[in-house]
Amino acid sequence: MMKNIFIIADKAWAGSNLLYKWQTSFGNYIAVSGQDKSVKIFDRHGHKCTELSLPGCCVGMDWDKDGDILAVISAQSSSIYLWDATVNKTSQIDSGMRDQMSFVLWSMTGPLLAVGTVKGNLLIYNQQTSHKIPVLGKHTAKITCGCWSTQNLLALGSDDCTVSISNHEGDTIRQTKLCGEPADMCFSVIKTDETSAQGEDTVSVTVDKQILMLLNVNSEKQIELTFQRHYGDIMSYHWYGDGYVLIGFSHGYFVAISTYIKKTGKEVYQAHNHKHSLNSVAISTALNKAASCGDNSIKIHELSELTDVSNIFQLEDETKGLDQLSWTDDGKLLAVSTQNGTLHVFLTKLPLLYDSFGTQLASLTSLLEVTISNQVEGETPVTIELDVEPTVIAVGPYNVAVGVNNRAWFYALVDQQPGFHKLKDVEYLGTIVSMCLNSDCAAALCGGKVQLHMIKGEDHDEKKQMKLFPDNDIKGGILCHALTDNFLHYGTESGNVVCVSVEDWETVNSYSHPAGVRGVFPDLNGTRLVFIDDKSSGFLLSPANRTDSCFELPNFSPTITGVLWDTWDADSGVFVAYDSDKVYTYALHKTTIYGPRVVLVGSTTLSSQKPLLLYNGELTCQMANGKTSNVALSTHSFLQHTTSTSTVHLTQALMLKRFHEACKSAGTVADWAELGKTCLVHMEVDLAIQVYRMSGNVDMVLSLQSIQGTEDRNLLAGHLAMFLCDYNLAQDLYLSSSCPIAALEMRKDLLHWESALTLAKRLAVDQIPFIAREYAIYLEFIGDCVNALTHYEKGMTHNNKEHNEVCQAGVARMSIRMGDIRRGVAQAIQHPSRVLKKECGAILESMKQFSEAAQLYEKGQYYDKAASLYLRCKNWTKVGELLPHVSSPRIHLQYAKAKEADGKYKDAVQAYERAKDWNNVVRVLLDHLNNPEDAVRVVRERRSIDGAKMVARFFLQLSDYGSAIQFLVLSQCNDEAFHVAQQHGQMEVYADFIGSEGTQEDYQSIALYFEGEKKHLLAGRFFQKCGQYSRALKHFLNCPHTDDDLAVDMAIETVGQAKDSYLTSQLTDYLLGESDGVPKDAKYLFHLYMALQQYREAARTAIIITREEQCAGNYRNAHDVLFSMYKELQAQRIKIPAEMATNLMILHSYLLVKVHVMRGDHLKAARLLIRVGNNINKFTAHVVPILTSTVIECYRAGLKNSAFSFAAMLMRPEYRDKVDPKYRKKIEAMVRHPDTLELEQETTPCPFCGLQLPQYELLCIFCKNNLPYCIATGCHVLKEDWSVCPHCEFPALYSQFILLLETQTVCPMCSETLSADEVKKISRCSKYLQTDQLN
Repeated sequence: MMKNIFIIADKAWAGSNLLYKWQTSFGNYIAVSGQDKSVKIFDRHGHKCTELSLPGCCVGMDWDKDGDILAVISAQSSSIYLWDATVNKTSQIDSGMRDQMSFVLWSMTGPLLAVGTVKGNLLIYNQQTSHKIPVLGKHTAKITCGCWSTQNLLALGSDDCTVSISNHEGDTIRQTKLCGEPADMCFSVIKTDETSAQGEDTVSVTVDKQILMLLNVNSEKQIELTFQRHYGDIMSYHWYGDGYVLIGFSHGYFVAISTYIKKTGKEVYQAHNHKHSLNSVAISTALNKAASCGDNSIKIHELSELTDVSNIFQLEDETKGLDQLSWTDDGKLLAVSTQNGTLHVFLTKLPLLYDSFGTQLASLTSLLEVTISNQVEGETPVTIELDVEPTVIAVGPYNVAVGVNNRAWFYALVDQQPGFHKLKDVEYLGTIVSMCLNSDCAAALCGGKVQLHMIKGEDHDEKKQMKLFPDNDIKGGILCHALTDNFLHYGTESGNVVCVSVEDWETVNSYSHPAGVRGVFPDLNGTRLVFIDDKSSGFLLSPANRTDSCFELPNFSPTITGVLWDTWDADSGVFVAYDSDKVYTYALHKTTIYGPRVVLVGSTTLSSQKPLLLYNGELTCQMANGKTSNVALSTHSFLQHTTSTSTVHLTQALMLKRFHEACKSAGTVADWAELGKTCLVHMEVDLAIQVYRMSGNVDMVLSLQSIQGTEDRNLLAGHLAMFLCDYNLAQDLYLSSSCPIAALEMRKDLLHWESALTLAKRLAVDQIPFIAREYAIYLEFIGDCVNALTHYEKGMTHNNKEHNEVCQAGVARMSIRMGDIRRGVAQAIQHPSRVLKKECGAILESMKQFSEAAQLYEKGQYYDKAASLYLRCKNWTKVGELLPHVSSPRIHLQYAKAKEADGKYKDAVQAYERAKDWNNVVRVLLDHLNNPEDAVRVVRERRSIDGAKMVARFFLQLSDYGSAIQFLVLSQCNDEAFHVAQQHGQMEVYADFIGSEGTQEDYQSIALYFEGEKKHLLAGRFFQKCGQYSRALKHFLNCPHTDDDLAVDMAIETVGQAKDSYLTSQLTDYLLGESDGVPKDAKYLFHLYMALQQYREAARTAIIITREEQCAGNYRNAHDVLFSMYKELQAQRIKIPAEMATNLMILHSYLLVKVHVMRGDHLKAARLLIRVGNNINKFTAHVVPILTSTVIECYRAGLKNSAFSFAAMLMRPEYRDKVDPKYRKKIEAMVRHPDTLELEQETTPCPFCGLQLPQYELLCIFCKNNLPYCIATGCHVLKEDWSVCPHCEFPALYSQFILLLETQTVCPMCSETLSADEVKKISRCSKYLQTDQLN
């Protein structure tokens, strides 16, 4: 802030420059002198206190270090005038000098006053001892400037262009000659890499206002700093920070330089602060600010960041400009003199005085102004002008009080303007330290006592309405106090926190704390308070509730100075503790399953603000300028983001018990789970049910509904603690409730049997046997057999058979494990359970007691285990008895070996078969039973490799080489099989048996053998299998003519696999006859192209083959070739050639004719024959028969004009003689007597554009698309009646396709077997209408 609080203007000063000085330390006074031979002293509010008359104009003045004494010197006088501020008294001291005074300066550390004269003499006066030390001839000319150091060294500058440095007795230590007149001197420290232990070792001085000279006190070293000429003259400078200098230049420049030894004189900041001129700069270390004045403006900079200009103030009326700046030591007031002889005083830092009551707030907004506001209620602020500057402010609901020293003034707040009226003033017994108000009373802390009195009342009533605290029984003085509507709270230095009822002014509660209490902060009701002790620890106390203990606040910072309670909700239990930098938010959780507790929610950073009031997470703070600002606590950020879902916001809301806001912040499943858990902790059962219902946790909803309405708080808390898995807490709560048995039930449900037994002895003795049984089961599980046996025996009862059987089984198991095998086995045999016998048998088996274990397994009907153990005991008799019941192959195998050893081979084979040991079956059959037939059967059925080897050896011994080769291959002995085949000429047999299961080496061996035998076809086939395609092709092409067809097909397959251009060229030459002069059938070339995946060439070849087939009259073959080629091109996404598509359509139309004629549908047959007849040049082998059929079918269908046209074609000379005689006369008659009647063709829409077209038209004249045709009728298909063959995916009219499949079972296009059930009607046929696929 920067507020002009008063202006000092005197007619005698008009047009002159003022000399003024602020009182050091306090800044309560300012001494001002003009050209009127007087010094006027004003207080900090601008009121004149006194005036010193002088014989001449004042030439110098200075305050001592404590601000008690003002020293003044004047022209035309050798006396020194001293004004004592403490007693308002002026004294005069004769200097003893003959010449006039020119300079005066107090020491910074002691009562020494240095006075210089116009002739260069010096006087050092000790104000304490009145001792004077005159030093004559210190300089030869007028002493104009000087400064004291903290070591009491005195530096002086004179018009003789010298600087002297003297000690406190005036002895010269050093004298330096300058190149000009010195001015503005100051002691300081130059920044170096090492900290100087010598203190202020540098004197800075300006020389002729152009140079800043730095002189070292302890050496001859000196540094001259010069500056850019356009800056102008040096008007003023100040040291600040760590060796930095701030300089103001006459042309308005404001410059900061560093004196760091490595960067001396380097500018760290430069600004043209004032347009025309700059007169002065000032620095306030208390505010960490710098100010400059020039022209008619003042600029305030932050020293921490000079670029940050915090304030600019214009003095519009001061047209002549400003002169000098000066700050008080505390930085609160800034004085600015003008060239016109006036002095302006600005308030730059306001004392932070404030108080609040509920939402009512009072704060000092100026030195003599208090403002009362209530932003929460929206009331108009009330401003009270004061007569004195207060040190204490207190506010209540209806009153406000301000105090200073031992006096306080009370004002009543009213609705009428100006909003207040003065009530009275009260004198207290001592200086007021702090004061509090409520509706009716005021309490002031003075001298360790609290004076409580009524605010209103006549004077004669006040003594009756006043009481002093503490009472006689409370020891120690009061350090702090607070007042609410109902209670007065105070804390003493002996550690007592006392609560006094305001109603009867009697003590209602006193809490004794081991340390002194320096701060108490009650909530609005006064039922809870936070206090801070001398150890800087914080505690929460509930004076109204004796059962509540005192809680220490967690993570309580030792720097905390105050506490504010949230006034938004009186029962919220939210408060903040604050220090100079941060605000810490705490929340009291009064009702939880753990009991009352306080949690730290979080912290919020503050910047130079003092908290005044907290309302719903918004902190009202007072700033340095006296104004208030609102700071939203970071712990309440969820209130500003009511629609966002954030885990941080959720956590904040939960810690502050703002459950409804938490519901808005919950987004994920984990968030809802955390919200539900917190509701359980706070015993908010109804809300928890809603939360778990929202998150879909049905189990928890049902569980909570079952305890809803429980009145016993401990019982309810126990249930909730159990739901939260805090079982020890739940047990404690249950035991302290009206239903302690619930603790036992919980432990039983949790299988905590040891705890359950302990509880049962206290709560339910009849449940001990059942708990003992369960505990024994658990102990048995963890291997504690001794205790398990004991508890099984304890669990026995007299009236529960099922329970007793479980215990008896446990006794049997534990007895065996403990070594009492006889008892355990007897118990297990007597017990009806098979499972127990198995368990005990397993235990005995692990203990190597095989005989007893086998006995129990047998009794339990576990025959495999029993037989296995009898085998280990070599009890063959028992094994034989059990064998019919045994399913284990291992047991059968062991038994089979025993039988084989006994020579009972048939029994051994049967046992081996039951054991599925086929190798041994084959071995016994061949070696002992000489039964190769069964051996071969077993090998073939079971595919036994080792068995196959044995059979192969057997056949080799019988010289049955073919069978031997077969079984050698079956046993994967390919090399051996090859050698047998080679030796005995059975290679073809070997080749057949090896099939596709051989290796590359196997195939190569076979191929080489056949190559040697000149069997080209077989050699080529096996060279192909082993990947030697060149040799394979060579053999295929050398095959005899009897194998031509198969050899050529194999050659084509080989070239297709090889993908070798040379081999392809070689085979192509062979097929075209260039190698032997005999061209081969074109179908082989087609197959070659297909094998090479050269589909375009294959398509062209297919068309050629089709023509040949058509010319030969093989229309079905031609159709099938075109169809297969069509599908292959379609699969490879290659566009179908138009000629191929057209030929396929015409051939298919021709093949459909026979189908429809057989069905008796002569119209469809006629329409299709008309299409064929129009392309009769593609059916040269059967022109006359086809045209004849066309004439007959057209005539039958009523298409007489079309019949006439084709009849006339038949009567051409080249066809007439070839017409069947039985039809010739009728056709001739038809031509002679033409009938032009024609049944009109039906129209249906184009599937692309919807234009109505004749049914059998396959080209749309509008959209120019080739139309897909129905494979059942030949007409174009309709979108609304679309279907496809599931095998070839050619389209068909669904209704016609179904009718067709009633009389035949294959697709007319692909000839695949098809039923009507497999055909589905397609509603979306757009994918079949892609023109690039159809054309």
